[in-house]
Amino acid sequence: MTALEKLNLGIVGACKRGGSFARAIEEMGGARIHAVCDTDAVHLPETAERMGAEEAYTDYDEMLDRSSVDAVIIGTPMYLHVAQAVAALRRGIHVFSEVTAAVSLEECRQLVAACRASTASYMMAENYIYTRANVLVRELVRQGLLGETYYAEGEYIHELKELNETTPWRRVWQTGVNGVTYGTHSLGPILQWMPGDRVVSVCCAGSGHHYRDPRGDLYENEDSCLMLCKMRSGGLAKIRVDMLSDRPHAMNNHQLQGTDGCYESPRAPGERHRIWLRSKAPDANTWMDLDELDAYLPAQYRELEDVARASGHGGGDFYAVWEFVNAVVNGCPPPIGIHEAMDMTLPGLISQRSIAEGGRWLEVPDSRDW
Repeated sequence: MTALEKLNLGIVGACKRGGSFARAIEEMGGARIHAVCDTDAVHLPETAERMGAEEAYTDYDEMLDRSSVDAVIIGTPMYLHVAQAVAALRRGIHVFSEVTAAVSLEECRQLVAACRASTASYMMAENYIYTRANVLVRELVRQGLLGETYYAEGEYIHELKELNETTPWRRVWQTGVNGVTYGTHSLGPILQWMPGDRVVSVCCAGSGHHYRDPRGDLYENEDSCLMLCKMRSGGLAKIRVDMLSDRPHAMNNHQLQGTDGCYESPRAPGERHRIWLRSKAPDANTWMDLDELDAYLPAQYRELEDVARASGHGGGDFYAVWEFVNAVVNGCPPPIGIHEAMDMTLPGLISQRSIAEGGRWLEVPDSRDW
């Protein structure tokens, strides 16, 4: 490690989602939890003790001003991400933020401006790009085994009505807005499978309203929202987000089509990841099990698997934090920096305008031009 020998981390939202990164941090040598912050004053002392944090705060700005943290992990509700990221960046403190990066176009502009003005790094914690299957497919694409990739599908189908009541912010920012409000888990891997590409326009439509909350109010978010994404390369992606329909979870569904291969993830427990590659299959009608191509998994990913499994989201939390820490410590750009974060966040925000305008195709701005 060249820039820092040990990264002092502060976690905000430590008593809930932010704390889920603690196990990953424990397993790596380049960082330690120095401070924790949460508005839950009752459980904060126990959280600090369990994580080995030297300091605990109920006020985020006080932590930034008084603590010697080098970086913060933002594990708070979506609507707080930008304000808390900007506050840290203005103080030269590195930021690792939960998804989505922002909840409005104006917030996106504020965040990009803060990143440009700061000496600190920003990374969005999109952990679905780090699942084993998604990493393996990314490597197969990188080595050219799928040819030119031009079509993909991503679905996040996760019934959350009960969770809406225990985490009320979701009732406002996820199911209280119409359109694709939580699309980074679906779009993130696709953007890595179409390297160098980005979404230039979207249209969005919904399936109607069929569920009411415990107060008898219809959810503003339509049950299944579908976003079509036109890529700069001319390709197409289809994103479906459904957090309301009564059905089993199916949170990480993906398909990918290339000129020399295609991939389909399982849709139910017990099913397998299947892939067809022209160079590997005996004919065009023969699927392979993705596990048969395990040798293509990057060596570094494989070396860390035993440690990563102990953290959440199939090891995704570990790899995301690990890459952030290594980027900061070694002074290199993080893999999901500000513009990659915008590429994953902006299409969903524009979809909310599209669905309000009858599904009209709308341009997605490129934050690199701001």
